[in-house]
Amino acid sequence: MKFCEKQLMRIAGLHTTSVVESGSVPVICYDRLEKIPWVKNGFSTRIGGVSTGDYESMNLSFTVGDDEAAVLENFKRFGAALGISVEDMVYSHQTHTTNVMRVDASHKGMGILCDRTYCDIDGLVTNEPGLCLVTSYADCVPLYFVDIKNRAVGLSHSGWRGTVGNICKNTLSLMEREFGTKPKDVISCIGPSICKDCYEVSLDVAERFMECYNVAQHDILTAKENGKYLLNLHKANYYNMINCGILQENISGPDLCTCCNSAWLHSHRATGGKRGGLCAFLMIDSSVSQILF
Repeated sequence: MKFCEKQLMRIAGLHTTSVVESGSVPVICYDRLEKIPWVKNGFSTRIGGVSTGDYESMNLSFTVGDDEAAVLENFKRFGAALGISVEDMVYSHQTHTTNVMRVDASHKGMGILCDRTYCDIDGLVTNEPGLCLVTSYADCVPLYFVDIKNRAVGLSHSGWRGTVGNICKNTLSLMEREFGTKPKDVISCIGPSICKDCYEVSLDVAERFMECYNVAQHDILTAKENGKYLLNLHKANYYNMINCGILQENISGPDLCTCCNSAWLHSHRATGGKRGGLCAFLMIDSSVSQILF
């Protein structure tokens, strides 16, 4: 599987993301983050890996039944496209919590090359150059945070539970405690994930959101005739960011729905769970930071 020219133009023409191809490995990048010289960022596609079958081809999840050697090779290939070694990556252990953890050089390789010393962690933060944060997706919402004043980064996985539980707030709170981060200094991005038109939820889930968001923000929900609702996780996370104090002009929204584009992005909903996993990557570049810090 490979991006055709039309697909590349479709992504590259969008206003917040662009695609860089390193060999046969496409990397989705956020234009706003690309302008920060000491930051590396990326989001994977289904393309450019070695996995086969339901996992074709760039599967970056070890927990869906794919061959572990293939997944490791995929990490190596995608890391090479980003200019990041797998030895410098630290992989979250996601269980749809709102738990966020500070990581450092002692965590390098965990979740990919060696066992983790942590569990139930859906968000990672660091201020250490050369340490790449990695989180996993197949419809849920990636949240990127970059503190441009204190030079710290955070990356969090926000499904509906993480969104209604406000993992955004937890990530920013930990960054403030650990690094002195203020929301006004944060550049944030909402990554590729399922759109409202594809995301139907039951009444009990909708009611959770009605309870946690003010009436003016209930436009995140659209009632359907079958008694269910369409939920806009993108807008819900945008509201979380605004409510936490991130400036509107510092928030980049998603251009891509994983479910609408399941031919080249892994989607749990589109495939009934027969899929691989995408990953988000965020790193303070050590080669640049030595000059800028």
